[in-house]
Amino acid sequence: MSATLAPASTEAPTPALAPRERETLRHIAAGRTYLQTARHMGLSAHTVDAYLRRIRAKLDITSTAELTRLAISLGL
Repeated sequence: MSATLAPASTEAPTPALAPRERETLRHIAAGRTYLQTARHMGLSAHTVDAYLRRIRAKLDITSTAELTRLAISLGL
C-alpha cells in the first residue's frame, strides 16, 4: 500500500482580515478611490487609508496592484 502526499503549499497562509478590512479591499480592488470607498462605507477617507495600511502591514503588500491580486484570489 502506498501513501500519496499532497504537495506542500509554497505560500504562507493568509492572515485573517477584519470584515471592514475585507470590505475596504473589495472596494479598492473594484477601482474605487479612497473617497468613494469612504462615502460608500460611511467612513472618512482617513479611516479607509488606515484600513489599507493595516492590510498592507499584515500581508506585506506594497502596491495597489498587489492588493487587487489579493482581492481576486480571495474571491472579493
